Amino acid sequence: MNKKKLVFAMCGSFCTFKDAIEQMEQLADEYEIFPVMSFNAAITDTRFGKAEEFINKVENISHKKVIKRIEDAEPIGPSIKPDIMLIEPCTGNTLAKLANGIADTPVTLAAKAHLRNDKPLLIAVSTNDALASAAKNIGFLLNNKNIFFVPFAQDDFEKKPRSAISDFTLTGKAVEAAIDGKQLQPIIFG
Repeated sequence: MNKKKLVFAMCGSFCTFKDAIEQMEQLADEYEIFPVMSFNAAITDTRFGKAEEFINKVENISHKKVIKRIEDAEPIGPSIKPDIMLIEPCTGNTLAKLANGIADTPVTLAAKAHLRNDKPLLIAVSTNDALASAAKNIGFLLNNKNIFFVPFAQDDFEKKPRSAISDFTLTGKAVEAAIDGKQLQPIIFG
């Protein structure tokens, strides 16, 4: 049986990497994973871990080298032809670039290359400004064909009242729904 192809892209919301990688492990049973990392995700060591350690984990799960250079991301659309692309985690910066057609990172260029094939792009939000400056970009992207979201909610309304994060445990269900052209509901929970 041939597995469906899934591009799994990660942006620099480092505090969520562990959870994202757990979801990647679960998806690897059903999907052929093509990993992509933003420039920052691929090179930045943080209190949550070292970049090289995350890259090693991702490559061990996917059995593929992480795409971390912009020139390596372009063939995703014409050559790999994935069934779906997932950006988990997706930062406010990447949301803004996607909403404005800016393709200047491996993740955003992969998304552009993927969307030209009329296939679903699934976004797992993780940003401190989701209910502030990123809200307009989320709203814009929600209104676009083939763009779907992993359901999300405020993650700490007392200390970070404008911050939101997707429920990564819903990633598998959201992937299945997006492949069927449906948005997993409710989009916003809490």
